[in-house]
Amino acid sequence: MRIIRRVIVGIIVLIALLLLAVRVFYGGGGRLDDRTTDPALPAAAVEQVAALEYPPGNIAVAASGRVFITQHPDGKPPVKVVELVDGKPVPFPDDAFQRAEDGTPHFETPLSMRIDRQGRLWVLDHADFGRGQPRIVAFDVDTRTVVHQYDFPSDVAGFLSMLNDFAVSPDGTKIYIAESSPIAQTPAIIVYDVEKKTSRRLLDRHPSVMPEDYMLNVEGRDMVVLGVYTLRIGVDSITLDRKGEWLYYAPVNGDRMFRVAAAAALDDPSLAAAALAAKVEDYGPKTNSDGLSSDDAGNVYITDPEHSAVLTLGPDRQLKTLIKDPKLRWPDGLSFGPDGWLYVTCSSLQHVLFVAPGHQASHAPYHVFRFKPGATAAAGH
Repeated sequence: MRIIRRVIVGIIVLIALLLLAVRVFYGGGGRLDDRTTDPALPAAAVEQVAALEYPPGNIAVAASGRVFITQHPDGKPPVKVVELVDGKPVPFPDDAFQRAEDGTPHFETPLSMRIDRQGRLWVLDHADFGRGQPRIVAFDVDTRTVVHQYDFPSDVAGFLSMLNDFAVSPDGTKIYIAESSPIAQTPAIIVYDVEKKTSRRLLDRHPSVMPEDYMLNVEGRDMVVLGVYTLRIGVDSITLDRKGEWLYYAPVNGDRMFRVAAAAALDDPSLAAAALAAKVEDYGPKTNSDGLSSDDAGNVYITDPEHSAVLTLGPDRQLKTLIKDPKLRWPDGLSFGPDGWLYVTCSSLQHVLFVAPGHQASHAPYHVFRFKPGATAAAGH
């Protein structure tokens, strides 16, 4: 019995030392100052689109007004991609695509989606952090059929990768993907050539894609795993300007927005890694962020989960607060729709990640909202 007690004590001490080491090397973090100001729009400008049982992930609104969302994979939803019909989630493209069955196409853990100017709905599936087969799939929204599919090779999106968010070029030939890598901490930008069906991993661990030492605090909760591991997410926020000339991107945990030329830099396979890195531009300030969008005037829209806000970073490189309201619980994905509406999902991840059983359900419903920012932009992203 004495030997058993010694072994148990030894195991406890080892676990305690391991947790202490994790806390020392991966815990803590500073606070990013509150960069929001009085909002330009009143809270009454925000209109509810849907109240959902499961938290939404990302969103794509068609020019016709049809609204598509992913239900956030961390919320463990039974239906993963839906169309909102009269505010209610309807499986898209059908119910069978939501389930894994041998030999049939299906979703694993889709998170981001966009509708391109060719009318295709693109859905990006990180496949449980690369433990399955990461892929991107495009649907014809009218026929609900798959019109394009690409499975990413392991040297581009391998084990512990996370294909998080993306932007599609105006001509629909290039897709730029934020590979966040929150576990392995090896984030990168992935460029997918739709016509050639080839992908390249770029800016791997470049400073512009790496998270900074800021601790997210949302509704008073520090986003820390088991009290020791601070959630730090690399490049996630990503969008193109409406001409497709510049890719804007940033880590979630970070205070700067970056940009790099799309066609002139990212699309050029002859550029060496150092030459591409030299073309990255520190564009301006931001908050800790999640989703991005853009408009025809060159503004970049930023969702701020810490302050329940949506901000803009304009061509003058100044941050402005557009809307700020407590009901925007972790504003996440953005998509312009018709008639000047900007749609925003609220994934409320402070009630989803690393919580006790039943906590998520007790904080439902989860919401999709929209408001008019006073700008023009094509629908879909």
